[in-house]
Amino acid sequence: MIKKLILTTTISLLVFTGCSNKIPNISDGNNNVSDSTAITGDAVSIDESSSYAGASSNSSADGFQSVYFAFGNYGVSSSMQEIISYNASNALNSSGKIKIEGNCDEFGTDEYNYALGIKRAKAVKDAMGSQGFDTSRVLLVSYGESSPICTTQTDNCYAQNRRVDLRISR
Repeated sequence: MIKKLILTTTISLLVFTGCSNKIPNISDGNNNVSDSTAITGDAVSIDESSSYAGASSNSSADGFQSVYFAFGNYGVSSSMQEIISYNASNALNSSGKIKIEGNCDEFGTDEYNYALGIKRAKAVKDAMGSQGFDTSRVLLVSYGESSPICTTQTDNCYAQNRRVDLRISR
């Protein structure tokens, strides 16, 4: 009887703990963004000079420039503010809807990267809104990790995939 109890307890513990999959929390203290907060650029907490090395390519279209992010972060950094201003100005001079596409590198689960991509897109939308752009003309999309522009397994390549692209929605 005691052997059955020990065996049942052990199997139960293995079943309930061995199959758990912890979902990462992307709403940690390093990302100072909420639904009603304009991005000020102070949210990035890691060394930006190494975060964006090699992330100088532009996969945006229609005269827009891509906005790059630090690993696991969705706060618009101060080094990206000039690009935000440029994109807001370009958007003000265009007609139609602007599609803002959030992208991630390959690290993290599909769900995590989808959520991070949409938060990055929203952060860019809010930052452009603080520059005077009418955000009701925005369509937010997250591609998560499914739309990489670089597939080499290097830090520079991963940095190119942590981005938001903008284009006119057709």
